[in-house]
Amino acid sequence: MEIKIQSLDQIQDAARQFVEAMGDNTVFAMYGKMGAGKTTFVKALCEELGVNDVITSPTFSIVNEYRSDENGELIYHFDFYRIKKLSEVYDMGYEDYFYSGAVCFIEWPELIEELLPGDAVKVTIEEQEDGTRLITM
Repeated sequence: MEIKIQSLDQIQDAARQFVEAMGDNTVFAMYGKMGAGKTTFVKALCEELGVNDVITSPTFSIVNEYRSDENGELIYHFDFYRIKKLSEVYDMGYEDYFYSGAVCFIEWPELIEELLPGDAVKVTIEEQEDGTRLITM
């Protein structure tokens, strides 16, 4: 599936399409270069899933936890950009998150690729030459 975002004004529509296509999947590995819009898109996804809290990048905390106000569903947002060793991920108890059944959005999954569940959905966000974003799921 591909979703094209022409401008930031369309991000909620793109998030809605993505959420509709999620199915029963819970772990989403968000690939993209720095500045491609991963965090912005995850923020829109969380909003679409009913999170009303302030949604921020977990760059320093590694993981942020949110709860949907609509159905109480847990959502975890990871940013592994600052991870230096896999032992850090083991120490944080990644399995408790990834295999919890809660929705997990993972930024910089390439840094922990060997720890991703086999059923993790690969999502690529690419900035196009014209400034639009192409999301491939």
